[in-house]
Amino acid sequence: MTASDVRDFDPGDGWISTPSTTPTPAWPADVQPWSTSTLPALDPDRGQGTPAWSEVVEHFREGLVVCDAEGVVRHVSPVAERLLPEVVPGELLASAGVPGLGETAPSGFTHRGRRLSARQVSLSAGRCCWYVEDVTESASRADALLAERARSAFLAVVGDKLGNPLHPDRAAAAVVRLAVPTLAEVSVLVLAPRAGRARWWRASRADDEAPIVDSGMLSESDLPTAIADGLTGVEPHAVDWLVEQAVDAGWLPGLAGVDSAARVVPVPGRDAPAGVLLVARRASRWYDEDDVHLLRAFAARAGAALTTALLYRDQAEVADTLQASLLPVEPAEVPGVQWGTAYRPAQAGLRIGGDFYGSHRLADGGSVFFLGDVSGKGVEAAVFTGQLRQCLQALHRVESHPGRLLRLLNDALLETTQAHGQGRFATIVLGVARPQRDGSVTLTMAGGGHLPPLVLRTSGEIESVPLRGMLIGVVPDPRVGEVTVRLAPGETCLLYSDGVTEARGGRRGDEQFGTERLTAAVTGCHRMPAPALAERIEQVTCDWLAHGDHDDIAVLALRAVGAGPRAARHLHSVPTPEEPSEPAERPSRPEEQPTRPAEPPTGTGEEPARPEEQRESPA
Repeated sequence: MTASDVRDFDPGDGWISTPSTTPTPAWPADVQPWSTSTLPALDPDRGQGTPAWSEVVEHFREGLVVCDAEGVVRHVSPVAERLLPEVVPGELLASAGVPGLGETAPSGFTHRGRRLSARQVSLSAGRCCWYVEDVTESASRADALLAERARSAFLAVVGDKLGNPLHPDRAAAAVVRLAVPTLAEVSVLVLAPRAGRARWWRASRADDEAPIVDSGMLSESDLPTAIADGLTGVEPHAVDWLVEQAVDAGWLPGLAGVDSAARVVPVPGRDAPAGVLLVARRASRWYDEDDVHLLRAFAARAGAALTTALLYRDQAEVADTLQASLLPVEPAEVPGVQWGTAYRPAQAGLRIGGDFYGSHRLADGGSVFFLGDVSGKGVEAAVFTGQLRQCLQALHRVESHPGRLLRLLNDALLETTQAHGQGRFATIVLGVARPQRDGSVTLTMAGGGHLPPLVLRTSGEIESVPLRGMLIGVVPDPRVGEVTVRLAPGETCLLYSDGVTEARGGRRGDEQFGTERLTAAVTGCHRMPAPALAERIEQVTCDWLAHGDHDDIAVLALRAVGAGPRAARHLHSVPTPEEPSEPAERPSRPEEQPTRPAEPPTGTGEEPARPEEQRESPA
């Protein structure tokens, strides 16, 4: 098809020709087009007259007002008569007093409670015609659509703002702040009472400034009746008296009780309302049905946010309590022993893991100490360590020998894991530390499949304790290794978990830290206090990891520090056995010694002290 074909083509009547050109036959030679003589003639009906134009315009949707050049009304259509009864033919249009029909008339105006639109069209000979249309319904629909869009946008903002706070206080403050100024000039949120007291938040706005939020506590007995009813899920309808009481009590700053309107809606919760929302504003903006629906939708979103925040708070409190009970407990102080610990769980956000350590005092002055690692990570492993620690806390009171205590622990763990179907196991080093009179500490240790401890001697030598054994919680009668180590004053025994030796890092990020690097890291640290040594091992391991993933890390250092400063406070009034004493030179008793006047000291230090001076001298 060519451009000429498009110009000469009529989609409804086929090919038509123009007066200036002769069309090219578009039909085949053996097919003849329809003859025009077969179509009936379209002659006008001469028997009916042409309708009057006033009869035609009567059915227009717009009303017509025709004025001459002097502004005198010459014709008013029936639609215009209904819309503008003041406009009368033969009188000036300006004298009708219709504000929308003038030289500076707006395109839309309100007349007799109806929304009208008017437009002027110029005619010949200076005449003009006004087209007036009733747009009340269309304008109402447009206004309703805009209002609904505004409400939807407001609720979208509310959902976005209330989706972030997970703390009840921040969520409540956000609720009252978002209600101003869209829903109210003053909004008050009262949460459900706890322990007889109700927490409240309030937001108020002055002029165009940002809302001011404050909060406080209120006794449950002081709550107004409407607020108490709202906490039961009832929405009060007539709250004029509440406005007056709230204004008198200072709840609604900047508002007067006579010229204000208020609404109270419950804030939905899980089983009962989470609170009650009171909104108030000046009476120039009464709460109509649409406002109430918007307020309820807002309260529903506020209730969801508050419920989530309260649930998160309760769960956080439970989690904190459980985590505190599952965290490793610092070893109990024992005379002559210094403890050092370090702990870093695999999941730092949980603060708990599968490694554990601790100690318990014994009645004879010694201490049961332990460090171990359970299978798995995270919460489940932490719960298993809690069970293991509780077993140790109970069993050490009936058995203090490390080997027998470890076997009892194995039986208890087997019973627990089989009852719950967990199939977990643990490795552990369990020992008893007993300080000696000479300041040394004797360690009797039993091994349950854990890494052998290291001993840092005062000479700088590092020894690996040959401690072996089987896993705990796997078989009924495991093989348990036992060994006894003596720590001289200043020597340290170091226990650690596989999170130290199996930490992967280095240049390529996949090389294990290993026992050799651990030994090199503690070489020369034999004079370090136990806390500093444990912290050093943790720091060296973390440096090797370089912020990579790791297993739980636990370190327990036990250092013999001697009897302490208490030994220097003893008085030695009896000669030591090493000093010989002959009978002839036995010192006489005080009453047998000759009396002589006291002489001042000579300063040589060779003058023996008098008996009374010896008794009064400090130790």
